Amino acid sequence: MKDLLGCFITVEGLEGAGKTTCLETIAEALAEAAVPEPLFTREPGGTPFGEALRGVLLDPAHTGLCPEAEALTVFAARAQHLHEVIRPALAAGRWVVSDRFTDASFAYQGGGRGLGAERVAALEAWVHPGFAPDCTLLLDVDPKLGRERAAGRGEGIDRFEQEQLTFFQAARAAYHRRAEAEPGRFRIVDANRPEGEVREAVRAAITRLAEEHNRSERY
Repeated sequence: MKDLLGCFITVEGLEGAGKTTCLETIAEALAEAAVPEPLFTREPGGTPFGEALRGVLLDPAHTGLCPEAEALTVFAARAQHLHEVIRPALAAGRWVVSDRFTDASFAYQGGGRGLGAERVAALEAWVHPGFAPDCTLLLDVDPKLGRERAAGRGEGIDRFEQEQLTFFQAARAAYHRRAEAEPGRFRIVDANRPEGEVREAVRAAITRLAEEHNRSERY
């Protein structure tokens, strides 16, 4: 990341954790910190190719997709996302905020699907060796509460949202292992709390990050 001038923030969490609200708050905090033209994107997706693959991955019609095919599809979308969007923006000095990145693969494919961290790490080392977010906000929510929130949206249920509770419990455990392994990168936000409290925690984390980034640029 040292050769890239911008700052890369990722937002992670289970379904129903409140990522949409978090992203809105990040946008507000970056505006308050006078960060110019931050780029908001998402995974899987972020490019025409990635959005096409996103449609396949979320479509309940593909419930028979094997874990290996799912992981490879996610990383195919990620490779193009990095090439076409993320790296060019960071090289130009822009801040990039992504709704999910590779930690989601460790959680969902490595944990939820049972592929294990080593196989996901091999794909990570191939697609973006030595590259990681500057800061990852992990919205930590109890899987049961997250599922209840997701079901209450009144929208169609996608292929991941229809998974059983055990899937999300395994994904959450994998997220926690990632956060424990890289405490300097992760900011864990208790997303079980009321929305207002979650917003304040997110705002505080982004404000601190902006201040730290500004100091590092001066010295």
